[in-house]
Amino acid sequence: MSQGPRTFRLTIAYDGGGYAGWQRQRSGTSIQELLENALEGLDGRPVPVLGAGRTDAGVHALGQQASVSIERAIDEGTLVRAVNARLPPAIRVLSAVEVRGDFHARFGARSKSYRYRVWNHEVLSPFERGYVWHVPSPVLDREAMAAAAALLDGRHDFAAFQAAGSGTSSTERVVYSSRVRTSADAGARTDDAAGSGGPLILYEIRGSGFLRHMVRNIVGTLVEIGRGRHPAGWVTEVLASKDRARAGPTAPPEGLFLVDVEY
Repeated sequence: MSQGPRTFRLTIAYDGGGYAGWQRQRSGTSIQELLENALEGLDGRPVPVLGAGRTDAGVHALGQQASVSIERAIDEGTLVRAVNARLPPAIRVLSAVEVRGDFHARFGARSKSYRYRVWNHEVLSPFERGYVWHVPSPVLDREAMAAAAALLDGRHDFAAFQAAGSGTSSTERVVYSSRVRTSADAGARTDDAAGSGGPLILYEIRGSGFLRHMVRNIVGTLVEIGRGRHPAGWVTEVLASKDRARAGPTAPPEGLFLVDVEY
């Protein structure tokens, strides 16, 4: 093994319910804090964990990425097992891969993918509680939502979908794919009842980067369209306005998953 600190890229999954989000907070327990505590216990020194993105309180991850520097001589498999042994069951390191010392999980990312889950039925399955936005009625117009979602593809100023008061220097982002999966999606990969006319509606978006609450604000806008309160083309008016007040409500955090980060 090489001498000196070694850098690893970690793939992490977590249930964000009950946590203060990814980033360390003055109050509340964060995912980053628990990972850093686990790594400190393993390496015998503080180990900063640099995540690819900051998920909010209540948001989940299937494939969060993080970079860490470890001084202890340890192989990838042992690192995964040792860290997981120090974490609560709701957080798991899925894999660890040794990378170049200059790798940075956040600044090296080329794209990120998110999925949002909406449960559109009067009765919410108890097994979905905490992992969807329950919209009991009316039956949402999925075709209109899908048409509106597709209009977000490309480079746009997403100021209208940014959380108020964020103060980001630039609100322009590139969306590579923005899709609502419906029963009309021939051959669509299914997630539980999605794609079969069931109660689950999935919104999936992949982009160069995302503003704070951007995905949740887009979903809130799509649901307004699904309720029939606006036509699909309204989403382009919201975009052009650059006004957060023109968009729909912020969807709750529990339906949102960070799915993947590409480098």
